[in-house]
Amino acid sequence: MKSVEKTLKQFQYYFIFMGPAILLFTILFIIPFIGEIYYSFTNWNGIDNFYEIIGINNYLRTFQDDAYWRAMWFTISFSALSVIFSNLIAFCWAYILSKPVPFRNFWRAIIFLPRIIGGVVLGYLWRFIFQNAFVQFGEATNISWFAQNWFSTPESSFYALVIVFTWTLSGYLMLIYSAGFAAIPGELSEAAVVDGASSFQILKNIIIPMIMPSITQCLFIAINWTMLLYDTNISLTNGNPYRSSEGVTMNIYATAYRTNQIGYGAAKSCIFILIIVAITMVQIYITSRREVEL
Repeated sequence: MKSVEKTLKQFQYYFIFMGPAILLFTILFIIPFIGEIYYSFTNWNGIDNFYEIIGINNYLRTFQDDAYWRAMWFTISFSALSVIFSNLIAFCWAYILSKPVPFRNFWRAIIFLPRIIGGVVLGYLWRFIFQNAFVQFGEATNISWFAQNWFSTPESSFYALVIVFTWTLSGYLMLIYSAGFAAIPGELSEAAVVDGASSFQILKNIIIPMIMPSITQCLFIAINWTMLLYDTNISLTNGNPYRSSEGVTMNIYATAYRTNQIGYGAAKSCIFILIIVAITMVQIYITSRREVEL
């Protein structure tokens, strides 16, 4: 009886603390996702009350949509660079600020500040920087890379997005890495120093293995946020020039709502979700195997 009562009591605690989150997640994500799967097998236009079940025709059409797969390749390429650069910068900042640096909490706040700026505002802010501040700096220093028209070519638009998202994401990831550094027992580094280990050896053989849980979490967050890029993409490049900087989410939105093809857009979204899940599962599997328990 005591074990049953203990189990019921634990269940009550779980329900109290996790119940609201699970309920919101179900209402806001699970139910809409089930509806999305259903509509992906229809030809509903989002307006009429009647529609037909057309099977997998939307999926077959998606696999033949060149614009969708160009947007997919753009999103994956953009995500790969943004994830790598943002995590490297965040790790370096966290490593530097894990030392007894003067005013380090102040510097952490300054580095995190870009994350507070909203996605649309962020895009317009950086659009002004690219079109005015960068150009004037390039003309003053005769550096053509800064003075270029940033949104006139596919390559410059691509790198503009990478710069902006790396800038805004690295500050958030830095906080996670900082928590990971704080959890490493100081005795390990002290013992390594006594044994004559160099700073690089301590970083390679102690810090990185011990901070792998933070790396797993940061990579997961960065992959999901970059793959789901939408608001900054619209406000910064709007897919220009000629839809060459259009992300998958922009392509799905245009299909579903601008051309009133909800069923077709739902099929594109389902395929995109499966790709994100596959990428994140591979990432979690690879990085979690290298984690070391404290």
